[in-house]
Amino acid sequence: MNKIIALVGMTGSGKSIVSDYLAKNNFNYLRFGQITMDIIKEKNLEPTEENERKIRENIRKENGMGGYAILNLPKIEKLIREGNVVVDGLYSWAEYKILKEKFQDKLIVVAVYTSPNVRYDRLVNRNIDKEDKNLKNRPMTYEQAKSRDYAEIENSDKGGPIAMADFTIINESTIEELYKKVEDVLDGIRKD
Repeated sequence: MNKIIALVGMTGSGKSIVSDYLAKNNFNYLRFGQITMDIIKEKNLEPTEENERKIRENIRKENGMGGYAILNLPKIEKLIREGNVVVDGLYSWAEYKILKEKFQDKLIVVAVYTSPNVRYDRLVNRNIDKEDKNLKNRPMTYEQAKSRDYAEIENSDKGGPIAMADFTIINESTIEELYKKVEDVLDGIRKD
């Protein structure tokens, strides 16, 4: 039976590194927040935290707190028919409940946790990648990162899916160590 690994965690925790690793290991890839970045590009806006926040909150205003799950469901359904799926960036409690109800035991939630100061340092030191057409990895200032954390916790119900994760990976070390922890999670999933 094909599985969906939904990655949860705060910005800069390493979700994209984990999703890229899984995609290189034959998981179909879906980025929940790509909807936001597509709207940013479509409206020719600067990809700033402030613009992204307005779009995220507007999507949820128009579609409810489960808006991203609702909008991404057809893509996930298609991808899971083709194989295992990694979903980068499940956010809200409502999104979690929609996916859990729809996919039940096919859905495995993996939290990637990194302490705030480590995440903020990573975000401040991110390089802009000119090849990143989907605007996946954008640098932020310390203040922008902290502001995003508060907004996501207060306005996006982000804590619930992190608390309900089936597995938690602590990402405070090297990328190699992170990959080892991902493999440990995959071994745990295979045993179930």
